[in-house]
Amino acid sequence: QVQLVESGGGLVQAGGSLRLSCAASGRIESIDDMGWHRQAPGKQRELVASITSGGWTNYADSVEGRFAISRDNAKNMVYLQMITLKPEDTAVYYCNAQINSSNRWGQGTQVTVSS
Repeated sequence: QVQLVESGGGLVQAGGSLRLSCAASGRIESIDDMGWHRQAPGKQRELVASITSGGWTNYADSVEGRFAISRDNAKNMVYLQMITLKPEDTAVYYCNAQINSSNRWGQGTQVTVSS
């Protein structure tokens, strides 16, 4: 069974940094696009960043220049480096990936930014 497991969330002060990691495991034949979404209380889930298997990246305007997505294809990992965090970045962050042509989601990790 294919799984995505996130780690690295937590509580940080405004202006601080966090690095999220997501590991894919199970019977994996291929991984195409990978990405991070987030959902704040009372709001819809939104795309934060995505990365193709070839390394092309895409970012939400709200995080451009502050967040950086990367991946390690050999380890089936995707990362999200977040700097200059703001209180409005507070949300549950979800990893997702196209694995074996199916869209998979992790369970989410909480990021809380205090002012």
